[in-house]
Amino acid sequence: MAKVIGVMGESGSGKTTAMRNLPAPETFYLDCDKKGLNWKGWRNQYQDIMKKGEDPGKGYYLCSDAFATVASALRHINDDERYRRIKYVVIDTLNGLMVAEEMKILAMQSGDKRSAWSDLAQNGWSIINQALELRENLTVIILCHSETISDDNGIIRTRIKTNGRKLEKLVLESKMTTVVWAVRQDGKYKFILSADGSTCKVPLGAFDRDECENDIMIVVKALEEY
Repeated sequence: MAKVIGVMGESGSGKTTAMRNLPAPETFYLDCDKKGLNWKGWRNQYQDIMKKGEDPGKGYYLCSDAFATVASALRHINDDERYRRIKYVVIDTLNGLMVAEEMKILAMQSGDKRSAWSDLAQNGWSIINQALELRENLTVIILCHSETISDDNGIIRTRIKTNGRKLEKLVLESKMTTVVWAVRQDGKYKFILSADGSTCKVPLGAFDRDECENDIMIVVKALEEY
């Protein structure tokens, strides 16, 4: 079973930037928002798998917002000898996949939209399940947008944002032992590890504080030592 880490946060909160210190040669980056990465020099760290050539000194980069493509990539990362050196997989973002599918549903002129919404929920849930079932030495980091909502009892909380009516009733965080909340406060970017009114969480005893720097490797190393 692979380790799965969730990173939630609003747009501009530093989710992607937090991936900057992952060891690129050991990383497969799935860009589901199709926006590229946002730190200087990332193109020298990663090779586009859609282009010819193989550089063992670089990580792999795939730009796609299709569920089937991402699911296929995860299978290859798990089974293909070509990707044995990969230890980290980034899905950036799960919402990018869901929004692309949602737009297809809204554009449908015919067919069963109700069934299509159900498929959207199933696909979002299955990507997380598939990640959990990958080989044990993989760490899968799933980036997600966050939303702050008020429930029927007036309780306000921040959670992973979901797309699709079926997924609104599901708690994606329940499939992950670690969910960190990327925020920008007072001009500084950081991770919130535990906070009232949010679904962020870390294993008991893994950290001795409620926040840390905006660097996913701090979280990864703490979990490896846990």
